[in-house]
Amino acid sequence: MSAVEPRCTIVVGGVAAGMSAATRLRRNDEHRRVVVLERGAHVSFANCGLPYHVGGVIEKRDDLLLQTPTSLAARFGLDVRTRHEVVTIDRDRRTVVVRAFDEDREYEESYDELVLATGARAVRPPIPGAERAHTLRDLDDMDAILAVLDGSSVAVARSVVVVGAGFIGIELAENLTRRGLGVALVEREAQVLPPLDVEMAGLVDARLRAHGVDVRTSAGVARIDADEVVLDDGTRLAADLVVTAVGVVPESGLAERAGLAVGEGGGVEVDPQQRTSDPAIFAVGDVAVKRDALNGQATLIPLAQTANRQGRLVADVIAGRDVVAPPVLGTAVVGAFGMTAATVGWSEKRVRAAGRPVRVIHTHPSDHAGYYPGARAIALKLLVDPRTDAILGAQGVGEAGVDKRIDVIATAMRGGLRASDLADLELAYAPQYGSAKDPVNMLGMVADNLAAGFTDTVQWHEVDEVARSGATVIDVRTPEEYASGTLPDAVNVPLDELRHRHQELPEGRLVVTCAVGQRGHTATRLLRQLGREDVANLDGGYRTWKQAVGV
Repeated sequence: MSAVEPRCTIVVGGVAAGMSAATRLRRNDEHRRVVVLERGAHVSFANCGLPYHVGGVIEKRDDLLLQTPTSLAARFGLDVRTRHEVVTIDRDRRTVVVRAFDEDREYEESYDELVLATGARAVRPPIPGAERAHTLRDLDDMDAILAVLDGSSVAVARSVVVVGAGFIGIELAENLTRRGLGVALVEREAQVLPPLDVEMAGLVDARLRAHGVDVRTSAGVARIDADEVVLDDGTRLAADLVVTAVGVVPESGLAERAGLAVGEGGGVEVDPQQRTSDPAIFAVGDVAVKRDALNGQATLIPLAQTANRQGRLVADVIAGRDVVAPPVLGTAVVGAFGMTAATVGWSEKRVRAAGRPVRVIHTHPSDHAGYYPGARAIALKLLVDPRTDAILGAQGVGEAGVDKRIDVIATAMRGGLRASDLADLELAYAPQYGSAKDPVNMLGMVADNLAAGFTDTVQWHEVDEVARSGATVIDVRTPEEYASGTLPDAVNVPLDELRHRHQELPEGRLVVTCAVGQRGHTATRLLRQLGREDVANLDGGYRTWKQAVGV
């Protein structure tokens, strides 16, 4: 009686999603053949660390190489083949044709299950001279950039233009500046970090400029010349090195050639268990279509954490476990010269563009108790569905404590908590870590006040309309604060005097402002109970308005 051949799973792509799938599958099934075919020279490398090796923060290149084919074979018994590209898939015969670059040959390999983890490729903008620009997606890209910076390919670079001010563009701008280069950051949109709202992204913009980055927003690139970048308005920026970071698109060509269903954005369509239109073939990571947690629609979110989770999940599905991939929230974070910006869910501009109602909350708490040394202000923004109190998204910007607040809100969204529920979360507290009323609790308290109708708010972008409508703006800060800057035509009545001076206020609608909204809320409650029903608080106070309008 002949031995039964073990099942064989082939994984195409050996970075985040692919290697997570392969190693998890081995833990689930010791007897299965697991073959990983990777087109590049490396597997299991830390591509999120590439900008930081460019900047010298991660000093050793080898620290980016988490595993090698040899180490993966020794520990997991995986058959990992680098510089092996899958060029075609025969779905009827369940075979793939593999091109082995180093051996200059092609061969066939059979599979029982095929996992496509081919990732995404960098977008190259269709502009003259784009072939001169570098991208940063893998170690080869990084080495090519370093060759320019170190002078081993051309003269040592002194000036750099980074095209695209998203997460990768900002990381590159920071790290290249730290190397001592003159860096210009060019963004077609009207703000840096387009996934954030403008008043939040403005804080990052200011930090970049303060550290010498030449930030150019609302600026398109007309062409890339030998030693400069020419913008649409004719501006010429010196550029010994140009790096484009304008986004990625799924590497779905292999799937498309095999006749698998591919979505409008190029992602491979999958079911909740990551199966493609062929039940023997799965797709995971950046190449696969995800489902948005807020509307259930198809989306492409190229994040390493999502890729790793999907790789783990698909291995469990192949091994027989009945699990499904949850929809995605798009939680992301970036650092820039000591400042952190993070986001989860939708932005306000996306909510409004979709025609959905939204309640907006801005706060400016300290990252920990104000009486403990070193407390620093952070800016938080919460987006709430006013009909259901559901959390639609959140953003945070500051020097400390931002990431954990956004992580808490992301967890609340995943668990289906309402915005008002944030007020009752039991979060760790000691003076050096937070406050007895944590910033997340405070967001929940504001959300609860608004949901209960205890107060009403107006937003920073509604101030001009408020003025045109004839409302009176009351600034309840101290005279010293008022003198340092206030909203146009605001009248100063300090909060501590308001109870006794409220009869001085003109009839009609009142809009109250303070520094960050807290005193404004107290004033609004007071005025309502003194008979002034048509009164609203400026959400986030003067600080939010100022950071948005840039005065």
